[in-house]
Amino acid sequence: MSDYVPSPSSWVRQQVERIEETGTTASVDIMGLPVVLLTMRGARTGAIRKVPLMRVERDGVYAAVASQGGRPEHPQWYHNLRAHPVLDLQDGTETLRVRARELGPEKRSDWWPVCVAAFPPYADYQQKTDRVIPVFVLERA
Repeated sequence: MSDYVPSPSSWVRQQVERIEETGTTASVDIMGLPVVLLTMRGARTGAIRKVPLMRVERDGVYAAVASQGGRPEHPQWYHNLRAHPVLDLQDGTETLRVRARELGPEKRSDWWPVCVAAFPPYADYQQKTDRVIPVFVLERA
């Protein structure tokens, strides 16, 4: 995808650059845990955006957790997935075309323990905020 606009966040830019240099998400981590790279269209600009997220996977289906570290607002990429749900997910050296679907309360409660098992700080982040942290499943498109 062309018209890529790097993140204003330096750690995100650095991780994306490292993944692109090495060709694998295995070259970076967050708190020692694996990540995947999402490549999506921006909700407002339509520009290509890239963000590394925690690797949350069950039976070949991935999840994206819009935690924003427990802040009161959703991360920007949340709005991107809502506006443009078809995106690319890179896990290791493999890139998949996926469709994002935000989970309702019942399905979210099924996935939430999987998310916390993949990245335990999610439990603390949920305690820090009044919003219910959204979870998307990312299924092959």
